[in-house]
Amino acid sequence: MTTYNVTVETVKGSNVKYKFDEALGMFMVKKILPDGMVFPFDFGFLPGTKGEDGDPLDVMLISEFSCYTGTMVQCRLVAALTALQNKDAGKALRNDRFFMIPLVSRQFAHVKTIRDLPGGLLNQLSQFFINYNQLEDKIFKPLEFLEEEQAASLIINATV
Repeated sequence: MTTYNVTVETVKGSNVKYKFDEALGMFMVKKILPDGMVFPFDFGFLPGTKGEDGDPLDVMLISEFSCYTGTMVQCRLVAALTALQNKDAGKALRNDRFFMIPLVSRQFAHVKTIRDLPGGLLNQLSQFFINYNQLEDKIFKPLEFLEEEQAASLIINATV
């Protein structure tokens, strides 16, 4: 089983989005979400990767707990959502989302494939990313969900 070290930027339940500033080596407040909108799970990135948007690959950690910003969590990959994202009339870039389960999770320990995730969860997460991007006048267009093997190949291709 391949494991990945994921850095948490924004924690589950937070209405504040953080972003890691590599030059400063610090986490910065990026934006505040509208009242009632929070991150459904911890959200972070995969160090040592670079997506088409120039940032490390985005990861949603599906688990029953939340960590602190800056925490490194060992995870296993279960799926990815390929997506296009653009701002205003700008060029659409791939900005995929990877879904991982922390190795220490008990509630989601049984999840081995995309089909093991609770019914409707992936569609809810897809809708979260659509709404979240609208806050910055960005269009987030989900393309397709990928199984672990296909998702892993995207990670390998994005490794720097």
